[in-house]
Amino acid sequence: MFTESFTPHFSDTDALGHINNTKVPIWFEGARTPVFRLFTPTLDTANWPLILAKIDVSFEAQMYYGETMEVRTAISRIGGSSFDVYQELWQNGQRVASGTAVMVHFDFKQQKSAVIPENIRQLLTEHLVESSPDAS
Repeated sequence: MFTESFTPHFSDTDALGHINNTKVPIWFEGARTPVFRLFTPTLDTANWPLILAKIDVSFEAQMYYGETMEVRTAISRIGGSSFDVYQELWQNGQRVASGTAVMVHFDFKQQKSAVIPENIRQLLTEHLVESSPDAS
């Protein structure tokens, strides 16, 4: 599992003083960088082998400005050419959001999905969770 902590900016809030719901997918995408590095260590977009097929986000509690956030990222499924990245957002010891991104290993020259190489599959497996990470 990968973890990343940060403090939300004032500009991340909405008119009600909570964290704006549009920020969570952006934070989740940023926290997927260690997963991207498994495929492209230099993050060279000229050799990028991934596309995003689907995301879903569940909001579980209110989030606030000025309080540290932690994103937890794990792999929850590995298929032939696709895999699921499961993520949780925590604040003050409480899970406040969770979501899954379906990523596809993609050959841009052939414009089709490609089998995940065995060496990368092994790296993904190191971060595989049987179900959503423990809510503790």
